[in-house]
Amino acid sequence: MSDTPERSYQTTSPRGLDHSLPPMRLWHKAKQRGIWDPRDIDFEQDAQDWAGLADEQRDVLLRLTSLFAAGEESVALDLLPLIGVIAAEGRLEEEMFLAAFLWEEAKHVELFRRFLDEVADEHSDLSHYHTASYRKVFYEELPRSLGRLRDDPSPQAQAAASVTYNMIVEGVLAETGYHAYLTVLERNQILPGMQRAVAYLKADEARHMAYGVFLLSRLVAEHGDPVWRAIEARMGEMLAPALGVVEEVFAAYDPMPFGLTREDFTTFALTQFQRRSQRIERCRGKSLEAICRAGLDDEVPDDDVPPATAPGAAAAAGAGS
Repeated sequence: MSDTPERSYQTTSPRGLDHSLPPMRLWHKAKQRGIWDPRDIDFEQDAQDWAGLADEQRDVLLRLTSLFAAGEESVALDLLPLIGVIAAEGRLEEEMFLAAFLWEEAKHVELFRRFLDEVADEHSDLSHYHTASYRKVFYEELPRSLGRLRDDPSPQAQAAASVTYNMIVEGVLAETGYHAYLTVLERNQILPGMQRAVAYLKADEARHMAYGVFLLSRLVAEHGDPVWRAIEARMGEMLAPALGVVEEVFAAYDPMPFGLTREDFTTFALTQFQRRSQRIERCRGKSLEAICRAGLDDEVPDDDVPPATAPGAAAAAGAGS
């Protein structure tokens, strides 16, 4: 007799796939709305706009772009341990969505490198833009919290990893950064190709955040207050360095180009963070069935598909300075 344990397959069992689960609904949204190619973005006008910007305007956009690029690379590199834990637990519907999740992160990496190559014509080492708080989050805490899952797949470790990845890196930094970045481009009517690209990125990130909220809610419903305490502790540890990234961006400029203010970043970030934290906390004492029935509309609205054309034409040199 073989010592290999008998393996069963969900898709050939009576259960099949549960299309009502939130991750499966996100999988369907990803198939419908996440099919865009970074190489299809037209950057011709963006290159002309870039040439017309003042040096300090280019510097702040290059700084933000470098933070996005390395951040997207980091999350693409660090997601695999979570996928492994979810797969090992036999959560096929979640693993299917996470496959799309990783694919989308890889596209974001490609998009920002293409912008640096073809619009900014920038090939130097941009890591000098990575400040102390940024390095704390992306060089240390993100890889450490996700890497921990290789040896410790406990619910508390999963919760700490998801808080770091979804609530902090995606919810506070990426989502907020894209919101402010897109506001700058639209307000100044520059970089129409990047406007369109960031609209796609925001739609992708909304699905990622919806999964993160679901995962944390499921863990709280399944495992109760020990997991909620792990979530609270990790949020307390990570919020300060995340907001520190914002502070350090603004500290580099006096005045900040494009009329940006800290409130463009921090008010949006804290509002989103608090709303999601409260939603997860409300899952204490709820059944797993209730969590799985929860809607997605507050995270992923039906109108999240970017418009067919991006607004904006080239601005005059120095616009919005």
